[in-house]
Amino acid sequence: MRIVNPADGSLVAALDEDSPQEIAGKYARARAAQPAWAARPIEHRLAAIRRFKALVKERAAELAGTLTREMGKPIAQSRAELSALDERLEFFLEHTGRALAPEDVLDRKGMLERITHEPLGVIANVSAWNYPYFVGANVFVPALLAGNAVLYKPSELASQTGLAIGEMMRDAGVPEDVFSVVTGAGAAGAALVAQPVDGVFFTGSYATGVRIAAACAARMVKLQLELGGKDPVYVCEDANPKTAAGSLADGAMYNAGQSCCAVERIYVHASLHDRFVEEFARTVRGYRIGDPMDEATYLGPLARAAQLEVLERQVADALAKGGRVLTGGKRIARPGNWFEPTVLANADHLMALMREESFGPVIGIQKVAGDDEAIALMNDTEYGLTAGVYTPDERRARAILARVRSGSAYWNCCDRVSPRLPWSGIGHSGVGLTLSTYGIQAFARPRGWHLKSQSR
Repeated sequence: MRIVNPADGSLVAALDEDSPQEIAGKYARARAAQPAWAARPIEHRLAAIRRFKALVKERAAELAGTLTREMGKPIAQSRAELSALDERLEFFLEHTGRALAPEDVLDRKGMLERITHEPLGVIANVSAWNYPYFVGANVFVPALLAGNAVLYKPSELASQTGLAIGEMMRDAGVPEDVFSVVTGAGAAGAALVAQPVDGVFFTGSYATGVRIAAACAARMVKLQLELGGKDPVYVCEDANPKTAAGSLADGAMYNAGQSCCAVERIYVHASLHDRFVEEFARTVRGYRIGDPMDEATYLGPLARAAQLEVLERQVADALAKGGRVLTGGKRIARPGNWFEPTVLANADHLMALMREESFGPVIGIQKVAGDDEAIALMNDTEYGLTAGVYTPDERRARAILARVRSGSAYWNCCDRVSPRLPWSGIGHSGVGLTLSTYGIQAFARPRGWHLKSQSR
């Protein structure tokens, strides 16, 4: 398996893919090792993750360089991901013990009713490349803390990062058979999902999520799918156009727009539209494009070459239907997977740009007459991950967001994830959730106990 630098097409590494037989062997060893890991006191598991957290911090410079070389994220953004991971890990360390503690819900007349939270068993975690530390840790850290064994398959576009995570887990004291890294592309993922695991946790595209759901349907195992989004934002007429434009441009273009919660479509009240669009385009034109290893670079290449064609088709379709390019609109003529940050005005829902996931530095802006039209358009999607409103009026924002279908709601902010809040989606954005104490409990099976003391 060739790991290619998306910034210039150079070969970064060549790795052996795990065969189906090797993956079956890793599963068998994980199954054998899991009971002993679950039997350890939770303090031992917490201590291992605490050491993992320290190792990430210690090796951050090296890890950031690896991530940038293999998936193209600007080095400052790679370091930011690793730095912010510290808070996320601290959340799990602080809250897992309480989230998984036994709960006595009735103690009356000799009858005790108790809920315990027991590990699922062996977890298959097929993870994503765009934020491998964030997305992966949302699953494998609470899964390990809950007493599960984890078979972790990083994306082929972040394989070296995945192997580095596995190495740090071993150095932190997590047995290799309890946290095993599966290396490979789609075939390896399919072979992993085919193992008789107790839970499948996937982050990626809706199309792949459907295939995984079909593969698991007859097995009655825990299935969680964190999929895509077509995340809308509405800018009301009383918003500050410069402030909103600066926030939303970053929400649309950060990490080259390669995020499930990146801003993907914007609706602006007609009375503010022209001023907002002018500020938005000016902000995007100011973003520095360049070598992702350069500290000053804001926008790097796309991780996947195939996505360039998706963006080209969306831009061409929008132009054919009356859209107007304010900046960008095409590939950048240099080796690697480069696309200009692109802003299109005069957008509408006849365009693929406003309906299909872009997952790149391309955004459409549509003028609306008022709140009702904005809400109708925001809900005109098969996805339901995030939605936002910009207005100084909190009551109005709450009323609008209450009518929009999404797993997360933003007022005067966007493209934000908190470990304290559940991360979930509606429709094609997936099923299940990560993060928050609910996300910790997703990796355990609640068991009800009816305990009656013997009558004397």
